[in-house]
Amino acid sequence: MRVRFRNLAEAERQAKRALPRAVWLAVKAGNEQGWTLDDNLRAFNELGFSPTIFDRPTSFDLRTSIMGVDLEFPVMISPVGAQAIHPDGEVGVARAAARSGTAMGLSSWAGHDVSDVVRANPDTFFQLYWVGTKHDIERRVEAARRAGAKGLIVTLDWSHTPRRDWGVPPAPPSDLGPKTIARLAPEALSRPAWLARYLRRGAIPDLRVPNLFGNDDSVPFFGKAWSVFEETPPPTWEDVRWLRELWGGPFMVKGINTIKDAKLAVEVGADAISVSNHGGNNIDGSPSPLRYLPDIVTAVGDSVEVVVDGGVRRGSDVVKAIALGAKAVFVGRAFLYGLAAGGEEGVYQVLQILKSGIRETMYGIGRGSIDELSRDDLMVLNRDFFVAPTR
Repeated sequence: MRVRFRNLAEAERQAKRALPRAVWLAVKAGNEQGWTLDDNLRAFNELGFSPTIFDRPTSFDLRTSIMGVDLEFPVMISPVGAQAIHPDGEVGVARAAARSGTAMGLSSWAGHDVSDVVRANPDTFFQLYWVGTKHDIERRVEAARRAGAKGLIVTLDWSHTPRRDWGVPPAPPSDLGPKTIARLAPEALSRPAWLARYLRRGAIPDLRVPNLFGNDDSVPFFGKAWSVFEETPPPTWEDVRWLRELWGGPFMVKGINTIKDAKLAVEVGADAISVSNHGGNNIDGSPSPLRYLPDIVTAVGDSVEVVVDGGVRRGSDVVKAIALGAKAVFVGRAFLYGLAAGGEEGVYQVLQILKSGIRETMYGIGRGSIDELSRDDLMVLNRDFFVAPTR
């Protein structure tokens, strides 16, 4: 499929036109009033550059590595659940990431099995939520290991507060029985081209989550797995240490918002941390991670690799994050817009737009390698931009 957008704003508009309203809002909306979602975008706009006209580079080195995986540029696919917005789903996203030379983060809540995604992109990190018993979790970890996942990401920041002032249900339904289909049919029929994509492949959007299989190996629907998630007691740091030892390989803790938690992640043996507020889908009122990224980077030093996510829409955003100390960024909504607009090809185009934007920005500020980037390359347009992370 030929993809026709030149920037992420166009991809977003096309995604909105393509998706049923409820599906679009589930992709777009943040939690509660969306203040955090807005601040994730606003923070990037409060940083600027000082372009130079001399000593501009003639070549660019965008390469980096995270948890032993080499990346051609410092952008990775964030683990995002329920990508049933296009038939290509997570497998298509993984293929697009592989073609672009970057890594795939696969959510526990994905609609495709980890083994299928790893075949599409061997540089796949499996993301785990603490759902069910330790026995359940151990079996899922072993499944990811057998599939060949390159690393494990444990996400710990979810607070079970999925209330939205946007009229969006907090989670997909627990099944696709006749009543559910009848209720959702008007939404699907409102976007016949979207529905036709599935029907041409002899399928309908699949809301099962195969990587959250239970003791009987049955594959639950999203809503059923969600109810187990809500009933599972939160893990302690000793549980995280147990998980780290169980996995034994490259290990990331995602959802860091404070210096204290960053240091605890280092103590339990994390190889990397992701500074994140869950894309604005967790506690509304949490500032953009960009605002306290430098303090966390300073606090952990070289003891752990630091990744950041939330609000990345342009290559220049990536440059700002790297200049503030991140080694790479995760993108979530950005690739979902491409997926909704054009499947695998749409995701590939989004990644190419970001890569080009990084090069163009670095050309303008006179930097040939991402290793040269620092806070000296940035202008702070709002003197209150930086927020010290508490505790």
